[in-house]
Amino acid sequence: MDSFPDVPVKKYTDVHHDIQSGDILLCAGRSLMSNIIQEATKSVWSHVAFILRLDAIGRIMVLESVESIGVRAVPLSSYAFDYNASGKPYPGRVMIARHRDFKEQNIGNISKHAIDRLGYPYDTEEIIRITARIGMSSFGIKDSRPDPIARHSGYICSEYAYECFKSVGISIEYDPLGFIAPVDFARCNKINPLWFIETAPT
Repeated sequence: MDSFPDVPVKKYTDVHHDIQSGDILLCAGRSLMSNIIQEATKSVWSHVAFILRLDAIGRIMVLESVESIGVRAVPLSSYAFDYNASGKPYPGRVMIARHRDFKEQNIGNISKHAIDRLGYPYDTEEIIRITARIGMSSFGIKDSRPDPIARHSGYICSEYAYECFKSVGISIEYDPLGFIAPVDFARCNKINPLWFIETAPT
């Protein structure tokens, strides 16, 4: 899925009850950082996160790492209606997808792993490293780093999601150049797109 899949656009209120813990959020944003990620990875996708339902309090949470903030949890409804307290929906496209191997018994462990990392900073330097590796590759120079998650002091969005899913035995194949990006989740043949969430006013 380097381009947008042919799935319906639905209102958040219409899919609220169908969204499950472990579902994946893929976004195509319009911010400067989104454009940098899209250009670096030659993809429409700029952000990835995953979802945790908290039915006891009637909330669906997005666990993610975002620039200038780091690892956080926000209500999914904010993407549809009030992104970053702007009074407006997320500026871009928002899709819900589902990994076929994610099971209900994974919810506890992935939640613990994700919550233990709340507050970690965003790893802006990793975006620079990714761009550099892509540039080096275009000149035939390969980066020898074997693992995309050589631990730093923070996470980009895809590293955070990658580690969380890996903690429950679900591995996402990453780019041969040695990094993990939102498009690698989109390309995974075990991740099925479900719907776009309507983010523009009707």
